[in-house]
Amino acid sequence: MFKIVILVCSLPLMLTAQDLISRTQVHMGTLVTITLPRHQSEWIEKGFKRFKELDRALSSFKTDGDIYRLNHEHNISIGSDTYEALRLSRKYFVQTQGYFDISIGAITKKHYRFGTAERIVKASVLDQELLGMQTLLLSPDRAVTPKHITLDLGGMGKGFAVDQVASLYAQHNITSGTIAASGDIYCLSRCEIAVENPFGEGIIARFTTHHPHTAVSTSGNYRRFVHSIEHNHLINPKTKRPQQRIASVTLIATALSNSALDAYATAASVMPTESAIDFLNKFKLAYVIITTQHDQIRSKNLTMFVTPHH
Repeated sequence: MFKIVILVCSLPLMLTAQDLISRTQVHMGTLVTITLPRHQSEWIEKGFKRFKELDRALSSFKTDGDIYRLNHEHNISIGSDTYEALRLSRKYFVQTQGYFDISIGAITKKHYRFGTAERIVKASVLDQELLGMQTLLLSPDRAVTPKHITLDLGGMGKGFAVDQVASLYAQHNITSGTIAASGDIYCLSRCEIAVENPFGEGIIARFTTHHPHTAVSTSGNYRRFVHSIEHNHLINPKTKRPQQRIASVTLIATALSNSALDAYATAASVMPTESAIDFLNKFKLAYVIITTQHDQIRSKNLTMFVTPHH
């Protein structure tokens, strides 16, 4: 899922710019920025190394990665990172009643081919495609799928990677800074975030987080599409069509992982708007939903997590 939250200020609010150092690299097809205290800056490169490991495991493009091999061989041994990502994906599939479905790769990878050799696909072709996250057979060291299944972990992979790097830092008592993989952001300490305007240039909302250990994830329909937003990458697995109702969904939480928020944002993006609101209200999170009709829907509890800028 291409993200549309941008980090306006990656500086933890209790530190000055002189106390921090930021580095940016490309991983998982997007810009990843890690900001840490200067005296702990050696952990930035270790964080990037972890992103690289996860990119290799979860990529559907890298030929030596688990997901690429699973999509081509359909019965493979897997590493612990792949197992955990697939286990969580199955959990999110159930929680979202099938709106989060990584078998959507049959459409995103095989047909639209988002990211490489993109093309518009006829509705009749989409209708014939078979999905089936529930057909995945999974054990800690092996994954098996039917030959017609193609997996795409883009709907939670960046969030999962952010979680893994955050876990690495927690193990070494790193408590200030930010990890940002495009729209998946984890604030180790309080930070400022912003949501990009999905209809043009600029920022549509700015926030300052109240608490450390805040996760943020955004899904949007306007940065990755073929020729027009009508053919965007957010595919509703129920209809096998790109969604047209929601321009962006931003989720904020302190008690949920980035991988969960990533998956929930993906699912909410393709649900009917009222269904998305009902679904998100089940969790301890705040949200900002921007519809394609330019309406902005903010959860009633938003100010429990952030202070909006005016």
